[in-house]
Amino acid sequence: MSTPHLPATDAQQAPATLRGVAGAAYFPIAFIARFPFAMMVVGTLTLVVSARESIALGGVNSAVVGLGSALIGPLLGAAADRIGQRRVILAAGIVNSLALLALAAVAFSPLPDAAVLAVGFVIGATSPQIGPFSRSRLVQLILTRLPSARRAKSLNGTMGYESAADETAFVFGPVVVGLLATTLSPAAPMIGAAVLTLVFVTAFALHPTAKVAAPTTEEPVTQAPARELRALGVLVVVAGALGVGLFFGTVLTSLTAFLAETGHGDSAGLVYGVMGIGSTILALSITLFPERFRLRARWLVFSSLMLAAMIAFGLSGGLAGIIGAMAVAGIGIGPTVVTLFSLAAARSPQGRSATVMTMVGSATIVGQSGASALTGAVAESAGVQASMWLPMGAAGLVVIAALLNALACQEPVQDFTEDGATLASSTTGSGPSEDTPSESTASQGSELSVADEELLEEARLLAERPSEHL
Repeated sequence: MSTPHLPATDAQQAPATLRGVAGAAYFPIAFIARFPFAMMVVGTLTLVVSARESIALGGVNSAVVGLGSALIGPLLGAAADRIGQRRVILAAGIVNSLALLALAAVAFSPLPDAAVLAVGFVIGATSPQIGPFSRSRLVQLILTRLPSARRAKSLNGTMGYESAADETAFVFGPVVVGLLATTLSPAAPMIGAAVLTLVFVTAFALHPTAKVAAPTTEEPVTQAPARELRALGVLVVVAGALGVGLFFGTVLTSLTAFLAETGHGDSAGLVYGVMGIGSTILALSITLFPERFRLRARWLVFSSLMLAAMIAFGLSGGLAGIIGAMAVAGIGIGPTVVTLFSLAAARSPQGRSATVMTMVGSATIVGQSGASALTGAVAESAGVQASMWLPMGAAGLVVIAALLNALACQEPVQDFTEDGATLASSTTGSGPSEDTPSESTASQGSELSVADEELLEEARLLAERPSEHL
């Protein structure tokens, strides 16, 4: 779709900051609204393990939640494209909160395990994915309400904040689950998530910024050939995202199995949340890294730290060792996730950014879902100790992908006009490396860095098809 522009007089009168155009209440509402989705996997796992006394069933149920989100999430996005975010989020939020309450009742009922899995699928299928919707709103505001001179800087800060907000919610969501489960009951996290959904997801849906994401007439988008999606630079990032999903699934389920065996199963969320300390700090600070610390080096360094932490995780004989390993793993996982999404945005073929982001997001969800089921089965059949070595394999896959990326992949460089429209895009191995600025950009005398230009192009594509990033 074409990006609307305010008249010069309106633009001059518009607030100069994103906070001014979005409103002071927007950011806390959008942040807290992320927590129900972040609590679902851990909360359902904790509830089912406690109610049904089966690690395997808990893992399968977590996998079903992820499967529902992966299959239905894009359809919710397509609906938002047609009728706008507000009605889609309101409907999904109401059904989701009812499903969360239903699971709290069904898990302790005499109904068969199939009923538990069915409710779990509905929870995943109706989960409002606030992060992608929030990105699309903020990008639209930046491109339509802020002066053009401020857009690149605002986009850079906004995307960094959004990544950190997602990371913070997904790490501390399990902490909330652990607190509620240990102080109240295993069903409390589901009830709490239902209340948060009704209050804050509804507030997010009704916020005035929902109007900026309303559907408009779309113009044809020039797209690179689909075969470019099979380029090594794209596939290696998808492989890394799959490894990250496997990492989350294996760590959470094996940790839950270990704590359940020692009589502390309800505290899984608290221990898992230890990983969030370093993860959040590093994710928020990643923009402070020096430019010479390139993306390929970041991926390799921080994924190696993940692997070392998971070796210690497998070797740990008690709770103290596990907590230490989780703390070190947090320092590695936060920057790794941010780096993967940065590479995904930079390497997207022209007009196919949404497709690549969906591939990366789906790989993470599929990895986490499959790993939860596999790890639960291994814990029951081969023992908890055997399941605790599976995270090492997941971290190893992330490291292997990082090595392949460092040895065989070069970074794309894209050239842009002042308003962010693409002039040229290079995603092949023969293009310039990440260390070499584009000659065309240099000849234009642009003051924007390559990273800023890439953000502008990613923002333009996100504004064209925002919900495809779900």
